[in-house]
Amino acid sequence: MTRTALTLGKHFENTVPFSLGVISSGRLLHTAGITARDADGGVVGEGDMRAQVAQCFANLADVLEHAATSFDNVVKFTIFTTDIDRFNHDTRDIRFPYFSGRPAATLVEVSRLVDPRMLVEIEAIVCLD
Repeated sequence: MTRTALTLGKHFENTVPFSLGVISSGRLLHTAGITARDADGGVVGEGDMRAQVAQCFANLADVLEHAATSFDNVVKFTIFTTDIDRFNHDTRDIRFPYFSGRPAATLVEVSRLVDPRMLVEIEAIVCLD
């Protein structure tokens, strides 16, 4: 796998866990939108942003493990949330460890997700080579 996080020399780059761009080559895994569901399909942490983000990353970890890879190889996250302010305030400490290798990232506020009890959904693109 070839994976290079770009550094542009902009001051704010030192304050965020992601890169403005990542160059990668090889086979890529594109995940579905990963939500806060348990193994039986029930929504975890209804009304609790922190619990839902933790569950989303746990579910994403399951996908990565099954694909024989890890968060170190994520080149891009796209995160959808119904409340950006709450997402930023409530989850910074628990989500930053998943940004190993400084992947590119996008955070988007949406009016709702597939289940109205859901507060967050996370997609990842992962380099497998």
